[in-house]
Amino acid sequence: MKAIMVVGTTSHAGKSMLATALCRIFSRKGWRVTPFKGQNMALNAYVTSTGGEIGYAQAVQAWAAGVSPWVEMNPILLKPQGDMTSQVILRGEAIGNTGAQDYYENFFERGWSAIQESLQHLAGEFDFVVCEGAGSPAEINLKHRDLTNMRVAKYLSAPTVLIVDIDRGGAFAHVVGTLELLDPDERALIKGVVINKFRGQRSLLQSGIDWLENYTKIPVLGVIPWREGIFPAEDSLSLLERRSRKPNRELTITVIRLPRIANFTDFDPLESEPTVEIKYVGLEGDLGYPDAVIIPGSKTTLSDLKALHESGMTAKIQDYAAAGGIILGICGGFQMLGHSVSDPDGLEGSDRQITGLKLLPVRTTLDRRKIVRQRVCTSNYPQSLPIDGYEIHQGRTTILTKSSEPPPCHYLFSDTGLGLVNSSFSVWGCYLHGLFDNGPWRRSWLNQVRQGRGLISLPTGVPNYREQREAILDAIADLVAENVDLKPLLPS
Repeated sequence: MKAIMVVGTTSHAGKSMLATALCRIFSRKGWRVTPFKGQNMALNAYVTSTGGEIGYAQAVQAWAAGVSPWVEMNPILLKPQGDMTSQVILRGEAIGNTGAQDYYENFFERGWSAIQESLQHLAGEFDFVVCEGAGSPAEINLKHRDLTNMRVAKYLSAPTVLIVDIDRGGAFAHVVGTLELLDPDERALIKGVVINKFRGQRSLLQSGIDWLENYTKIPVLGVIPWREGIFPAEDSLSLLERRSRKPNRELTITVIRLPRIANFTDFDPLESEPTVEIKYVGLEGDLGYPDAVIIPGSKTTLSDLKALHESGMTAKIQDYAAAGGIILGICGGFQMLGHSVSDPDGLEGSDRQITGLKLLPVRTTLDRRKIVRQRVCTSNYPQSLPIDGYEIHQGRTTILTKSSEPPPCHYLFSDTGLGLVNSSFSVWGCYLHGLFDNGPWRRSWLNQVRQGRGLISLPTGVPNYREQREAILDAIADLVAENVDLKPLLPS
């Protein structure tokens, strides 16, 4: 199978961005391209049409390649949940939790088999595979159990590009050190180096490039200039410095940065709104009085809810709600808005029940069956609109009401189990990830917020976010195509 591998000197070097760009560039050539990442560790997940979980970055890369996301594109997904444990998703299905030591000691053979089977399946459907590594290929303490870097490159005999983030400093040392720690057969696969996130004049870098090429005998294929926020963040560490700053801002929406925040890609469509500024606030931060507050998804709802209480953020959110603020909870955030979250089987730890924020008249009980599926329905509020999205959660949420009385809130969707809004339309909760991808609904909800601020309504006849995402993917591909020489990587 024809392949290219992208590895990085460190995490956040730009592997996902470069792999995404290559998928779009090769797709433009008329090739049927697939992304591939043998093992991903992330809390941003996507649900395929078959109901399997994969890393959201691989879904984005599939869209860049012009194909539907498949579970074979990311056969192993690890979802960290604290205490050095992760939930293991194998070929799209959750198979249990494991600690780091047990995973490295006992999962290697099973994981490598899943990777080989997935690659064989993809080989029968695609012309070309763009592989992405994880972290660094030079972690010498883990190399014997590495499932996603040079082992995959060697298996496919894939020409490999090494990308480095120069904005961190020490880029030349990172490149040289990484190459020195590779085995000879691994280093032989490295066909070029790409320098990422460069600020300034290219001419000032040229002497360093000349030295690096002379020392390593490996060409520098290009220098990608710095572009703010061109590619979505993959983990919560990236949110520490992430905040959109817009001169035409009319609304500020605060997202609570939970310790195990999950699927914050839900908010990329809001980031794309020119009048909306997104601010991520940690549990010890100042909530203030933004125009709306969002409590996002969580990998461990009970422990994050407990952290909300212990940090004092619960009281801040409740005070904000009492003052008339607008709050939206998604997935785990929806569960937290209720009166309680129970975990009778101890799926998330030792806590069996934690009191919620009591802002919606519901309670949630976690159970062993995980709901993972795409959904299509109709919204009831703010107006009737077609909606699509996906669910990833454990737990059943029920309304607290007497059978003889009507529910003390409104069903948000035609499927009554997907979400609720209170009678004053100030507290919203839903299980749908990808809700804001629905352009008309996003604008309708924003108009609810705007009306409370005395702002005129925005047009709701806008396309869904997938069209904006296409423009972003084109921009990423154009940036790489203009600044990187791909010829040494292409098959003859």
